[in-house]
Amino acid sequence: MSTTQPVTGQPADRTRGESLLEVRGLQKHFPLRQGIIFQRQIGAVRAVDGIDFSVGPGESLGLVGESGCGKSTTGRLITRLLEPTGGSVVFDGEDITHRPPGRMREARSNLQMIFQDPYSSLNPRHTVGTIIETPMRLNGVNPPQGHKKRAQELLETVGLNPEHYNRYPNEFSGGQRQRIGIARALALRPKLIVADEPVSALDVSIQAQVVNLLQDLQREFGIAFVLIAHDLAVVRHFSERVAVMYLGKIVETADRESLYTRPRHPYTHALLSAVPDADPDATERRERIRLAGDVPSPIDPPSGCRFRTRCWKAQDKCATGEPPLVRVEGSPAGHLTACHFPEEPTVAARAQDIVLDPALG
Repeated sequence: MSTTQPVTGQPADRTRGESLLEVRGLQKHFPLRQGIIFQRQIGAVRAVDGIDFSVGPGESLGLVGESGCGKSTTGRLITRLLEPTGGSVVFDGEDITHRPPGRMREARSNLQMIFQDPYSSLNPRHTVGTIIETPMRLNGVNPPQGHKKRAQELLETVGLNPEHYNRYPNEFSGGQRQRIGIARALALRPKLIVADEPVSALDVSIQAQVVNLLQDLQREFGIAFVLIAHDLAVVRHFSERVAVMYLGKIVETADRESLYTRPRHPYTHALLSAVPDADPDATERRERIRLAGDVPSPIDPPSGCRFRTRCWKAQDKCATGEPPLVRVEGSPAGHLTACHFPEEPTVAARAQDIVLDPALG
């Protein structure tokens, strides 16, 4: 297995002028407090702990990783639903990192979010028409055809009947509710949409319809997407570039073809090996990796490389120094990996499966 050293001096991402969204050193630490009266801080949950990435106009970036790795928190930091602890978020050339809520209205007209749960993200007391019209009214957007006509057009755009304008969310299925949420996100014609697990709460039969709808909307309107998901098949189908997160850090990022067929970080190898094989009778077997234990606590993450406690390639160096996110020798431009001892660029079966958990042997 390769132990090639990083090729330094490579650009960490696209140039600043080409980026619609640029995130640098982004952090979110949730304080842990003790006591009833004085509420003394005794620690912090380091949910997102210094990540860098950018998204170009009309581009789609997928964020993947295990539950609890910080994907959804990242989405809420981007849209400023959460206040960052550190780092910066530059959207459309403007720094919105600590912009007061009252001054976020202009940015939010171009920066929208689709939430994970289509049941709790829609107000049950409002009609579908009110839900879609509200962003336009709050931002002073007055379409020539009027708010009602615009809302009905958006319902038709997402594949719903315009006559459903006066119905309430409880009258719709989960897939239809998610389409209503998409219509609401489209109401202001945004430049970027953060989609947080947009299909995870839906039936499998509906997931493909919603993903294809988002793809069609991206092509038609030129919208950039940050797709947060744990389903690697959905991300591969939708996103042009993919970033892999582990315990609040981005450990690998690349275009989808390079990442899915030539991953370099051991954690990415483990994630891809967990994807069910669609053709069990295929002549070329995929690698099998079974990790030990659970993800460490973000309250007290491991020193150095955070994956080292579950990694089969970990050495002393991994505990003392955090690996930078750079291009390693043999990887194409734009394929960045944070690993001192990167894996070979292949997902083919190994001579022997890696089983770190004795219970799974």
